[in-house]
Amino acid sequence: MNRLPEPPAEALLAGDAYARRITALLTEASDELPHDITERLRAGRMQALARRKRPAAQAAVQPLGASAVLHAGGGAAVLGSSPGGAGPTGWWRTLASAVPLLALLLGLAFINATQDASLASDMAEVDAALLADDLPPSAYADPGFVQYLRSSGSGL
Repeated sequence: MNRLPEPPAEALLAGDAYARRITALLTEASDELPHDITERLRAGRMQALARRKRPAAQAAVQPLGASAVLHAGGGAAVLGSSPGGAGPTGWWRTLASAVPLLALLLGLAFINATQDASLASDMAEVDAALLADDLPPSAYADPGFVQYLRSSGSGL
């Protein structure tokens, strides 16, 4: 995985100083806000801090060799290791991925067999019509003969 180079220490210090100045200005202006707005802002800060700390704590708990599994958490599908390190591993994962492929192949084989049977049935009907009808030999050589049989309504 490609990682971006970390910024130099001077840039980090400058960014921290800028953040402290903005924080000081916001703190001075917050004294003039009504109580209900300051409480909502405090609750928002707590939620933001909780969200920021959560991914770091989860990354520290997960081992490097954790298997990737799709699991749902909090209404969203996430690709990562399953909770507690449990989940399909080894040949179970191979078996689980082979089942849909096997179902697809069986479906295709069934469709092929059905179409072959349908084509054979259509050809048998044409042959039966040819053998049961009194036609001149030139009719058999005509390329539009099958179309003629179908349009004449002789059971096809």
